[in-house]
Amino acid sequence: MTTPASTAPDAILHDVFGYSAFRGAQAEIVDHVIAGGDALVLMPTGGGKSLCFQVPAIARHRREQGVAVVVSPLIALMHDQVGALEEAGVHAAFLNSSLTLDEVQRIEREMMGGRLVLLYVAPERLTTPRMLAQLDSLEERGLLSLFAIDEAHCVSQWGHDFREDYLALNVLHERYPGVPRIALTATADDLTRADIIERLSLHEARVFISSFDRPNIRYAVVEKDDARKQLLRFIQDEHEGEAGIVYCQSRKKVDETAAWLSSEGLTALAYHAGLDADVRRKHQDRFLREEAIVMVATIAFGMGIDKPDVRFVAHMDLPKNIEAYYQETGRAGRDGLPADAWMAYGLADVVNQRRMIDESPAAEEFKRGQRGKLDALLSLAEAHDCRRVRLLAYFGEESSPCAAYQNACDNCLNPPATWNATEAARKALSCIYRFHQNRGQRFGAGHLIDVLRGKVTDKVAQNGHESLSTFGIGADVSEAQWRVVLRQLIALGHLRTEGEYNTLELTAAARDVLRGDVQLLLRQPSDAPKRRGGTGKTTRGARTKDKAPPIPLDAAATARFEALKHWRAEVAREHNLPAYIVFHDATLAEMAQSMPDSLDALGAISGVGAKKLEAYGREILRVLGD
Repeated sequence: MTTPASTAPDAILHDVFGYSAFRGAQAEIVDHVIAGGDALVLMPTGGGKSLCFQVPAIARHRREQGVAVVVSPLIALMHDQVGALEEAGVHAAFLNSSLTLDEVQRIEREMMGGRLVLLYVAPERLTTPRMLAQLDSLEERGLLSLFAIDEAHCVSQWGHDFREDYLALNVLHERYPGVPRIALTATADDLTRADIIERLSLHEARVFISSFDRPNIRYAVVEKDDARKQLLRFIQDEHEGEAGIVYCQSRKKVDETAAWLSSEGLTALAYHAGLDADVRRKHQDRFLREEAIVMVATIAFGMGIDKPDVRFVAHMDLPKNIEAYYQETGRAGRDGLPADAWMAYGLADVVNQRRMIDESPAAEEFKRGQRGKLDALLSLAEAHDCRRVRLLAYFGEESSPCAAYQNACDNCLNPPATWNATEAARKALSCIYRFHQNRGQRFGAGHLIDVLRGKVTDKVAQNGHESLSTFGIGADVSEAQWRVVLRQLIALGHLRTEGEYNTLELTAAARDVLRGDVQLLLRQPSDAPKRRGGTGKTTRGARTKDKAPPIPLDAAATARFEALKHWRAEVAREHNLPAYIVFHDATLAEMAQSMPDSLDALGAISGVGAKKLEAYGREILRVLGD
C-alpha cells in the first residue's frame, strides 16, 4: 500500500526540491497561501519566488484541491519551469501558442480531470471565454487551488514592463473570490506596489517585502570612453569563459555590438524583436543550454530567464529607471555566487532618455513620474558614495555602505576623488546665456566646451565667439570634467536639450545655480575604471574556458566535478532541457566534494529531491566511483 504524500511544506521542500529549509519569508508566505490567503510578494530575482507558489500548489493538490494556475508572460519561462517541475516529479504543463491542437486538448483533459498540479498560461489566454468556462467548471467541483500572477509589475502603468493584457486579470477576484491569489514581482517601488494592489484588487492581501539587497552582485558604473572596448576589457579581464548579458537600447546597436564581440573572439549572439522568431528561439536556447555565451539584447530579452550562472549583466546604455536597472541586473548571479552589474554611461544617455520622455504622447502626470524615476537612476549613476545604499534606499530599505562586502560596489572598493564643480557649472550656464544673447544662438555640448576652454575652431571663429566674455574662462577644467558638469546639469534639470542637434537650453531652475544657491560636488573623471584592489588586475584570478567550480575543490574533486558536468550534459540533451534544470553547478560541486557513497548520503545533498534521487542516484554514484 502506497503511503500518502505529505502535505507539510517542509516535507515538500525536502522531498520534491531537495532543500533542507526555507529562506527568509518563504515559509510564512507558503503557510499563508496554503491556508487560503491572498498575498503580494516582493522578492529579488534569485530569492526563490517560484517556491512561494509551487509548494502551496503541491500541498493543496495533495489535499485534493485541484490545479494551480500560474499566469506568466513568457513562453520560455513556462517551458523551463514546467521542465524543472516534471524533473522533480511534479505534474505540470503550459498552454501557449507553441503547442499543437492535439497537445492543447490533451493538457485540457488533464486539467479538467484535476490531474495537473500546476498549469502555466499567458494572461491573454487566461481571460478567453473558453478558458474562463473551464475555470468555472473547476471551481464548481472544488478543483481550482490557487492563482499565481508572476511578474505582477506588468499590471502597473508605473512599472517598467507594463502589459495591457495584465489589466484583465482583475476578473480573477471578481469571478473566483474564494480562490487564493498570490502576485509576485522582483521590482516595484511604492507607486507600483499601490498600483498592483489597486488593479488586481489585492486590498485584503498580505504584503511580504523581502530585502532587495543582492550581496553577491558588485555594482559598477564607468564613464563612456569607447564603450565597446571598455566592455571587451571588462569581459576579458573579469569574465572570460563565462555567460553574461549585454543590454543595448536599439536593435541596430545590438546587432553591431554582437558582431563586434564575435570578431574579437567571444561567442556573442543577438536578441531583439526585429529578428525572426526562429532565430530568437535558437539564440535563447543556446544561451540557456551552453556555457560562455554572451547574449547582446534589447530589454525584449531576460524576463523569466532562470539561468543561474549568468556571471555578469552589462548595460551599454542607460535604462529607463531604477526598477528596470534592478530587474535587469538581477538576472546575474541567481545561484548566489559572485556576479557583476556593469554599466557604461555618458552625456548622450541623459539626453536621449530625457528626450524620449519629453516627446512621448503620454499625459503630463505620467511624464512627471517618469522624469522622477529617471532622476533617481541618474543620481545612482553619478553617485560618488555607496551605490548599494542608494539603490536600496530607492526601495525604502536602509543599509550600511557595502565596503565590507565580498562584492562591494566600485565606489566602496575604490572611493572616487571629488571636486567642487559649483563655479564651473555657473560658468557653463553663463556661456549658454551669452549664446542666447548673441542673436538667440543655440549650440550643443561640444561647441560649448570649446568656447569655455578657449579653443579656436572654425565654428568658434565663424560665430565670433572669441569675443564673448566667457571665452576661455574654463580653460583650467578638462574636457572630460566639462562633460561631467553638463551631464549633471541636465540630470538635475538645470539644462535641457532641444531639437535634432541636441542644442542646450537653460531651464527656470538654472537661476538657482547662477545665484550660487546650488552646490555641485562631482566625481573626478578617470581614464579607466580601477579594478578590485586598485592594482589594475582582477583579484578574481585568470579565467579559463573551463568554468571554475562554484566552491573550492582539490584536483581530484575538480575532476569529479567535470565528470558530473559531462554526465549532466548528456542527460540534459536527452531530455531537451537546460543543464541547470537537471542539477545546478552548486549541487554537482557538493557531490564532488563530499563524494557520497550511498543513496542516503546522496539524498542529503542540497538540491537532490526524491524523484531525482530515484532517477539519477545510481548513475551519479557510478560517475563518482569511476
